[in-house]
Amino acid sequence: MKNEPPTHVLGLAHPPIPVVRIGLIGLGNRGLLTLERYMLIKHVEIKALCEIRPGNLAKGQALLTKGGHPAATGYAGENGWQQMCCNPDIDLIIICTDWLTHAPMATYAMEQGKHVAIEVPAAMTVAECWQLVDTAERTRRHCIMLENCCYDAFALTTLNMARQGLFGEIMHVEGAYIHDLRSMYFSDENQGGFHNHWNKAYCMEHTGNPYPTHGLGPVCQILNIHRGDRLNYLVSMSTHQVGMTEYARRTFGKESPEAQQAYLLGDINTTLIHTVKGKTIQLQYCTVHPRPYSRSHTICGTRGFAQKYPVATISLEDVRNGEADSATTEELLQRYQHPFTATIGKEGALKGAPNEMNYIMDYRLIYCLHHGLPLDMDVYDAAEWSCITELSEQSVLNGSRPVEIPDFTRGAWETFPCVARN
Repeated sequence: MKNEPPTHVLGLAHPPIPVVRIGLIGLGNRGLLTLERYMLIKHVEIKALCEIRPGNLAKGQALLTKGGHPAATGYAGENGWQQMCCNPDIDLIIICTDWLTHAPMATYAMEQGKHVAIEVPAAMTVAECWQLVDTAERTRRHCIMLENCCYDAFALTTLNMARQGLFGEIMHVEGAYIHDLRSMYFSDENQGGFHNHWNKAYCMEHTGNPYPTHGLGPVCQILNIHRGDRLNYLVSMSTHQVGMTEYARRTFGKESPEAQQAYLLGDINTTLIHTVKGKTIQLQYCTVHPRPYSRSHTICGTRGFAQKYPVATISLEDVRNGEADSATTEELLQRYQHPFTATIGKEGALKGAPNEMNYIMDYRLIYCLHHGLPLDMDVYDAAEWSCITELSEQSVLNGSRPVEIPDFTRGAWETFPCVARN
């Protein structure tokens, strides 16, 4: 029938790709680190690099040369990324640019027949999330958000335990992004500081939780979101803004432009999410207080509890007699270690990969493309986790009223087989 909507891409798989040919857009700090990691992985060829700053493009080419790889085709200028996406010799486009360009670049790349991998968050608005979903369904291309925290060793272990039912029925989970970034926000201009830091510019104009996916992604996998359940609605509230201004006054003086700048983003945002099946998720965001780093990662079930921060803690009920399992957290972490950590993580360490969860994430993406398998994360994950940015802001600006979360699968989550993704 004409105008019939495309079918979902849950479980999407493509024929195996013998060598995954990569084009990388964005060679700032994150992009250069990404390039270094993919140089360590088998079945990969770096075909093209794109960067608007010539110096960074040269750095990328130098890394390839140093690693014994052939030079990549270089693309520069404001439209260089579009030219790259039209290159027929590329299978996968990796996007490591600023937040606001992620969705437009990913959409264009899929329209040119490319699979795409996007740094977090994948999109900044609900409309952009739908754009990614609609384009992925229409083009039948993979669209993955590179949420590396899903491959954290503790997160993978608790996912493995949840898959085995060791927590009983999981009723509540918590995630967070608590990271003191004040010195980065106010770093030297040439290092992406006050005058041109796009992250800070966003904080001047928006409130809510602008960076939800590090905490949300792993706990959504624990709850099997959109493969048996889905996010239903949220409520969100924020404190007023003090942290950025106070830091700027102490550092630069109360009359400085840095201290005079106004910010809409509250110091601390707390968002509560309710799922269709009656589970709850708590998210928190704070980057302007001297709090210890935390992503929380808390799992509360009828037979067990786990939390990563501040100290890794796992406690289980012995199903045989209803008493606490006598095993220590260290013993449980070893007993239920996820195979990805035990195998891929160990391989990454032997190769000198500086970050285990990044290496596992990259390895799994290439492994799945190389073997023609569905990816561990899909476009619905990217949309559902990223849409919290705009929806949390809506709730904050409307007195913390509930805001509905779209069903990006259009109901397919209810009928698609509930299969563990990793």
